[in-house]
Amino acid sequence: MSWSKPKLLIAMRSELPGGFFGPREWARLNAVTDIIPGFPFSDFDTAEGAEALAGADILLAAWGTPSLTKERLSRAGKLKMVAYAASSVRTVTPTEFWEASDILVTTAAPAMAVPVAEFTYAAIIMCGKNVFRLRDEHRAERGTGGFGSRRGMNLPYLGNHSRRVGIIGASRIGRLVIEMLVRGNFEIAVYDPFLSAEEAMAFGATKMELHPLLKCSDVVSLHAPILPETRHMIGAHELALMADQAIFINTARGWLVDHDALLAEAQSGRLRILIDTPEPEPLPKDSPLYDLPNVVLTPHIAGALGNELRALSDLAITEIERFVAGHAPLHPVVKQDLERVA
Repeated sequence: MSWSKPKLLIAMRSELPGGFFGPREWARLNAVTDIIPGFPFSDFDTAEGAEALAGADILLAAWGTPSLTKERLSRAGKLKMVAYAASSVRTVTPTEFWEASDILVTTAAPAMAVPVAEFTYAAIIMCGKNVFRLRDEHRAERGTGGFGSRRGMNLPYLGNHSRRVGIIGASRIGRLVIEMLVRGNFEIAVYDPFLSAEEAMAFGATKMELHPLLKCSDVVSLHAPILPETRHMIGAHELALMADQAIFINTARGWLVDHDALLAEAQSGRLRILIDTPEPEPLPKDSPLYDLPNVVLTPHIAGALGNELRALSDLAITEIERFVAGHAPLHPVVKQDLERVA
């Protein structure tokens, strides 16, 4: 009896397949699935999209995949697996998805966590040495100002020796950042209501409550998920607790921060700030945050860029290969996970 390969529906933004899939990735997919022509699909309500969804055994999803509402699921009678080649699956699998199906869902969030953690660790080091502001001053001075370490000899807030870094959220990313910091000469504190003191100690950190962590940290880095209770968890009071010249880094989401309060602190010049994920995103053209010398704005680049997308597709394809072979998934998502992760 010949083996019939499962039908694979690729649904995502139109520009993504070129970044996700090279010859090696296409070969792996073709080896275990029959790819539905016309990909990538970004609308399941057109005649073509509806037909593709109805015929799919496996959905390979990413940014731009339509939400699997109850109505759409009713038209996806063969669907057995959603392999998400990015991080948060919330937009693709809303609440009604979990109520209406027992479809396997996997995530590439562990692969996405790596470049975000690397970016964050680099930001901690670079901001600790005030690299971006000193670069701007050096550019403006054109060699007429002080040079090298003489710029910071009498500035004890510069440098990274024995700094205390406060991590807010022991997420995948937060834990990876902690692992990187442990290898350096840092003291590490962590706030996470789901984390025990023993767990924190096991990976090299001290568990603290939020406000004491803010007070004693030289650097604060956000890694909490988007949940109703984390909305503006960092506001005016929390920012005021931070020491003068402390560093505040957000590579998570703008949802977590009251940006009116953040702007006021930024304009005071009291804190050094790096924001990769502002709110709104992008910021309005006239936002003062673009021009403040103590603020570094990056355009949501901490996550996978360029060839880093291949790490996401590699993990998603691995999950598909395992599913087709009858093996357990490496990184399944269940409804209960969504109560505490992004």
